[in-house]
Amino acid sequence: MARLWLSCFLLPALVVSVAANMAPKFLANMTSVILPEDLPVGAQAFWLVAEDPDNDPLTYGMSGPNAYFFTVTPNTGEVTLASALDYETLYTFKVTISVSDPYTQVSREMQVIRGRQDETHRFRRTRILLTSINEGERPTLPVGSVVFSVLAVDKDMGPAGMVVYSIEKVIPSTGDSEHLFRILANGSIILSGSLSYNNKSAFYQLELKACVSGGLHHPVLPACLPVHLLCQGVLLGRSQGARGTCGGTSVLKVEAVDGDKGINDPVIYSISNSTWPGWFDIGADGVIRVNGSLDREQLLEEDEEVQLQVTATETHLNIYGQEAKVSIWVTVRVLDVNDHKPEFYNCSLPACTFTPEEAQVNFTGYVDEHASPRIPIDDLTMVVYDPDKGSNGTFLLSLGGPDAEAFSVSPERAAGSASIQVLVRVSALVDYERQTVMVVQVVATDSVSQNFSIAMVTIHLRDINDHRPTFPQSLYILRVPEHSATGSVVTDSIHATDSDTGAWGQITYSLLPGNGVDLFQVDPVSGTVTVRNGELLDREIQAVYYLTLQATDGGNLSSSTMLQIHLLDINDNAPVVSGSYNIFVQEEEGNVSVTIQAHDNDEPGTNNSRLLFSLLPGPYNHNFSLDPDTGLLRNLGPLDREAIDPALGGRIVLTVLVSDCGEPVLSTEVNVTITVEDINDNLPIFNQSSYNFTVKEEDPGTCSLGQEIGVVKAWDADQTEVNNRISFSLSGSGANYFMIRGLVLGAGWAEGYLRLPPDVSLDYETQPVFNLTVSAENPDPQGSETIVDVHVNVKDVNDNPPTLDVASLRGIRVAENGSQHGQVAVVVASDVDTSTQLEIQLVNILCTKAGVDVGSLCWGWFSVVANGSVYINQSKAIDYEACDLVTLVVRACDLATDPGFQAYSNNGSLLITIEDINDNAPYFLPEDKTFVIIPELVLPNREVASVRARDDDSGNNGLILFSILRVDFISKDGATIPFQGIFWISNSSEADVFTGSIQPVTSLDSTLQGTYQVTVQARDTPSVGPSLEANTTLNLFTVDQSYRSRLQFSIPKAEVGANRQAINEALTQATRTTVYIVDIQDIDSAARARAHSYLDAYFVFPNGSALTLDELSVMIRNDQDSLMQLLQLGLVVLGSQESQESDLSNQLISVIIGLGVALLLVLVIMTTAFMCVRKSYNRKLRAMKAAKEARKTAAGVMPSAPAIPGTNMYNNERANPMLNLSNKDLGLEYLSSSNDLDCVSINSLDDNSVDVEKNSEEVKEYRPPHTPPEPDPEPLSVVLSRQQAGASGQLEGPSYTNAGLDTTDL
Repeated sequence: MARLWLSCFLLPALVVSVAANMAPKFLANMTSVILPEDLPVGAQAFWLVAEDPDNDPLTYGMSGPNAYFFTVTPNTGEVTLASALDYETLYTFKVTISVSDPYTQVSREMQVIRGRQDETHRFRRTRILLTSINEGERPTLPVGSVVFSVLAVDKDMGPAGMVVYSIEKVIPSTGDSEHLFRILANGSIILSGSLSYNNKSAFYQLELKACVSGGLHHPVLPACLPVHLLCQGVLLGRSQGARGTCGGTSVLKVEAVDGDKGINDPVIYSISNSTWPGWFDIGADGVIRVNGSLDREQLLEEDEEVQLQVTATETHLNIYGQEAKVSIWVTVRVLDVNDHKPEFYNCSLPACTFTPEEAQVNFTGYVDEHASPRIPIDDLTMVVYDPDKGSNGTFLLSLGGPDAEAFSVSPERAAGSASIQVLVRVSALVDYERQTVMVVQVVATDSVSQNFSIAMVTIHLRDINDHRPTFPQSLYILRVPEHSATGSVVTDSIHATDSDTGAWGQITYSLLPGNGVDLFQVDPVSGTVTVRNGELLDREIQAVYYLTLQATDGGNLSSSTMLQIHLLDINDNAPVVSGSYNIFVQEEEGNVSVTIQAHDNDEPGTNNSRLLFSLLPGPYNHNFSLDPDTGLLRNLGPLDREAIDPALGGRIVLTVLVSDCGEPVLSTEVNVTITVEDINDNLPIFNQSSYNFTVKEEDPGTCSLGQEIGVVKAWDADQTEVNNRISFSLSGSGANYFMIRGLVLGAGWAEGYLRLPPDVSLDYETQPVFNLTVSAENPDPQGSETIVDVHVNVKDVNDNPPTLDVASLRGIRVAENGSQHGQVAVVVASDVDTSTQLEIQLVNILCTKAGVDVGSLCWGWFSVVANGSVYINQSKAIDYEACDLVTLVVRACDLATDPGFQAYSNNGSLLITIEDINDNAPYFLPEDKTFVIIPELVLPNREVASVRARDDDSGNNGLILFSILRVDFISKDGATIPFQGIFWISNSSEADVFTGSIQPVTSLDSTLQGTYQVTVQARDTPSVGPSLEANTTLNLFTVDQSYRSRLQFSIPKAEVGANRQAINEALTQATRTTVYIVDIQDIDSAARARAHSYLDAYFVFPNGSALTLDELSVMIRNDQDSLMQLLQLGLVVLGSQESQESDLSNQLISVIIGLGVALLLVLVIMTTAFMCVRKSYNRKLRAMKAAKEARKTAAGVMPSAPAIPGTNMYNNERANPMLNLSNKDLGLEYLSSSNDLDCVSINSLDDNSVDVEKNSEEVKEYRPPHTPPEPDPEPLSVVLSRQQAGASGQLEGPSYTNAGLDTTDL
């Protein structure tokens, strides 16, 4: 109890000690970060942020193989980029971030994801492409030929750089042309159909698209490939020209071919239409040439293309007097040249028009001093624009000027147009106190021509309160005595300084919330730290306090320093032992090695907390040693269970004293209980050194247990049954031909009967002598054993059975459902006899599914012929779902064996594993249920029946859906009425069993009497092929209102409802039916007699039949237990009340008569028992008198006072405490004297005597109730047997103890 109170006292101290420091933790979002790929080296990447409930100073860090990318400021958590990022080299990686306070470090992994995709996939050949193909009827281009190949390149790595080609559109778009071409993954365009110049088209244009999976940040760039057909007509196409191409430059040559035979007319070429007239012309040779200067920038809204309609006209009219001409459109794409340099504009995208009015070279912005890195300059709207295309329009951005080191520009590379931001790069250089205005130059340089433009940016700095109060040190270590007085000064020398002046330089001191704020306080003006509550300064509760001292200036800027306050210790705590010590070891082999766990809450490293361990004196201390410093308890030698007092049950209790070395010395005791477990340390011993037995060959015997060969006998010296129980086993050559059966004789003896099994016989020719080894061992698997040699001599009989070749019985595999035919295996047999006639016989066929016997299902699948060949008989009947393993049990028979000898070999098993295919329909599981419908109780959508089904197939083939195919109602007169939509079924499943719940759609007609036959279909849902199904029919019995029974109760309706479950259970027990309670109502007060309420119910058997009121009454009266329980629950009338009155009166009369007879029997039994007890008491008094007289004669001394039987008071002055009478009332007239011997009890109550002087009680010795009392010795013979002892002077106390004189039974 003392230890319990001590634990309760120390628990709060331990909780406070454990809660003295809590580990810091990162914020929840410190798991991943996304960084832009163009983040410059030295720029701020992100911050590490953590929280510490103790407000301890935190130190941040980063480690891992990829940590070299970053630099971490330990005291702030700022992370800057130390090495440039490259998405194409490593687009994501992990680093380990850590945070620690002075006591604990916490780490976690962070995912770093590099920003956008910066490479867009492009066709390597981006110009307009021209090709020609021949008509399909010519053999030069058959179907499947490669028309052209394109290649798109994406510089991104990994999945983002994988290019996928597709044909988006074919012009002309007809049914024939939709699938005329296809494109392969490598960019090759394949002709998939035949071409026809006359019947289809002479011109095809294909629009291609190349896509990559990483194109979220840049759109997919489509490329169009026009394809023209060259036939007996005109071939024209697309061409390309450079911007600014000189006049007269040849662009494209077109040619028209006249299909007429003979001499062709000359052809005149002309440009009949153009989207930009005058830019091109065509000569008589069909060459299209540039007619003037080209400007691509004028064609931006027309996709940089010029459309020309070229017409070819014959010189003469045709035979119809008409001009023979043909026209086609030619597309000329104008390519870009680098003829512009980037310019600066004061506008915001996308509203910029890039007019000369918007162009500007001077810009102004504003920013706060010491703004964080990558903070943009406010009020700066700058856009750089280069109208050139592609690389010609790509420009680089950089900073110059006197203050360029403090800022950076973003982006550093752009194409076409881009919004420019000037960002703070080095916060320390943006200092209002150093300069109020800073100037930088933004330089935009063309990446190809290196032409550049410069814009001047004037940045005005906004002043802020940027100086904080600072302490000289970040940590102050202070010391204060434990339990110091309130108001004691801890320190008055800590002061902060602030470079600001005026109100911003005024400093106020405060302690931030945290552990210890309630114990210490600070003066807000002077900063002096004092003790706030000295009574709570307990070093054992908390030895060190960490306070945060904050200094705040007038601008609400603050800084803090850490105060580490140590409390000085005194010795005021006794050692504390952790846990309890209960050790179990085995005798002889087990070793005790346990360390007593103790600690002292006083200051570590001092005598106050140094612990010493010692053993207090005890009877078994000499068997153990205890290290005084470590508390390690060991045994000095093997422990012997037999050496321990048996009354201890093998338990040794050692008391360990744990004391400290302080002044004064404080100590604690703890008990160590060691239970030595008994082991089996004695080996069995045989009664002979060896045994020799003889047995005939081929003589298994007629006994069902086999032929007995001989008996061995052994004895174990251990005393407990668990350790001296002997079992026998056989080993040695041929041991498998024999069996040995043990028989326990008791007291450690056992016999082993060596037998031949009934189905085993010996062969002299094979082995004439068997040298066996019989082992006698205890059940302990770790125990040793004793062996004896047993020699079995076989008497010769002329016999040799054949044997099966084990190799031929190796298992085979056969597929189900007719997959295999013919011979599948051959069983081989041999016989040592020279003249043999062997045949293989099929003994048995075992059919199993998942290890369970399925009967004779597979008996006809396979056959075995006499030469051992195994054939498939019924290939299509083989079914894996019915049987997955067929075991053919075969044997070899020697037809030439002499009569009287074994002609058969041992049975062998050929395992045939059946391989599975999908071929099973669903099947319904049997239901041991009867479904009954009481129409007035059944509600819509309430289950009235259920079915369960399974499908041995797996996956979708095993999923089952239920449906109701048909509902028929069969009335009691046999008429059948079909119903539609009266029931519906819901589906559910658990494991591989599917359940269908049948529920009515609407309320059922209560006038119908008969059976609903519901046909349910289970259908599987295979992924491929037709579904399989199974049907079953359920019978739903209806119970009409004629079976409605009424029970009346003497209690109100509310109490009947509260007792509904108990009433239901009693009725169910009495009737063995299912009780359906319909209604519970109060009876009209005018009609009441004894009943106040009634309960209407149906009593239905599983077969659908129900009880009538008369049958119910008979069954309840036959079950008295249920009847009494119902009467207690208030049942007064079963049916009508009038019929129950007379029965109740007769029952009450019978009960009263029965109670009277029982009372009479009790009185007779008590009278008889009293008389018997009285006679027994008189008999005991007479025995007492005889014993007294015998003692007088033996001792030769007359007692001076009588002894009162059954007590330990034996003089005339004291009354009998058992009877509360004086001794004269007992009628013991023979008692006339007493002496000192009378003061000693002469009965068995000595250990249970009553001491009237001390008025105290002692507990009697417990005797188990099942232990029979010892018989009383005959008094006179006992006294006379001790006469010699009395004569020799050795008589002490009473001469005998007679339990028969114990008067407690009076």
